[in-house]
Amino acid sequence: MEPKYSLQKYAGIASRHTCPACGGKRCFTRYVNAAGEPLHETVGRCDHESSCGYHYTPAQYFHDHPELSTTVHPYTPVHRVDKVHAKPAPACHPEAKPKDLSTIPEDIVARTLRPSYDSHFTQFLRTLFDPLIVEGLIDEYRLGVTRERDVIFWQIDTKGRPRTGKIMKYDPETGHRIKDEATKGRITWVHSLMKYSGQLPQDWALTQCLFGEHLLPIFPDKPVAIVESEKTAVICAGLIPKFLWLATGGKSQLNARLTVLSGRSVTAFPDIDGYDLWCQKAAELNAQPCHPEAQPKDLSCHSERSEESLHITVADLL
Repeated sequence: MEPKYSLQKYAGIASRHTCPACGGKRCFTRYVNAAGEPLHETVGRCDHESSCGYHYTPAQYFHDHPELSTTVHPYTPVHRVDKVHAKPAPACHPEAKPKDLSTIPEDIVARTLRPSYDSHFTQFLRTLFDPLIVEGLIDEYRLGVTRERDVIFWQIDTKGRPRTGKIMKYDPETGHRIKDEATKGRITWVHSLMKYSGQLPQDWALTQCLFGEHLLPIFPDKPVAIVESEKTAVICAGLIPKFLWLATGGKSQLNARLTVLSGRSVTAFPDIDGYDLWCQKAAELNAQPCHPEAQPKDLSCHSERSEESLHITVADLL
């Protein structure tokens, strides 16, 4: 049986890490085993329950990675036995019914789609592209906007189900993300705000998907390009429309959610400081070896070194 995991007890700042969702430093508690070893760098809980709400449990991790479990896992509601001679689960213990996927009501998304009311991010886009291109990007990626003109990057899956929305503040002139810690709500999440206000039940559980994932069935023949940030995906979509640009939302988020790309030609463009990590992640996902000179086949990974012309163009804008 797999070892049990629990949230790591506080033992100084070294026991608190950067949240893979909101990017907050020293606010993320990982799940560890009895020896103090973490299950995975993304498995844990963010301390900012209202503004972030990220909580990725061992049960969810093993559900997303069934190949890692060789016996019935104590966290997994569905009995799973891989060994040929293992005894089946007793008939008196029926399997638990999988919990329904938690989503955001579609009408909430629709209310944020206001083409005539620019977010600061879309204001910046208008300094880069023709108005028709900007309108197309807003429509395709379903870019939402708040009253304060913050952009909402909605995560909508291939079945059109809104998983959540990341709310971010940008400078409308430079296009840079507002990172001043004195600015309230630099990054917030729609589901967190709705839970806080009572619009969602407290047992609502976040299950993220790729940003732009809803475009996959719309463009079934387009080669896919993966980047880290939603902002980069949108800008690259305007610059190089031959690719379908998707975003993981963070350096550590190249994970099992990429299974939705099965059968597609995928090229990954990590930030320069994430190149080695994404090569490792690609290998864990059984993708082809990650060499800069490799041609896109299944999942290849390119850095600024291998796609210099692309990244010089993008870097001038970001």
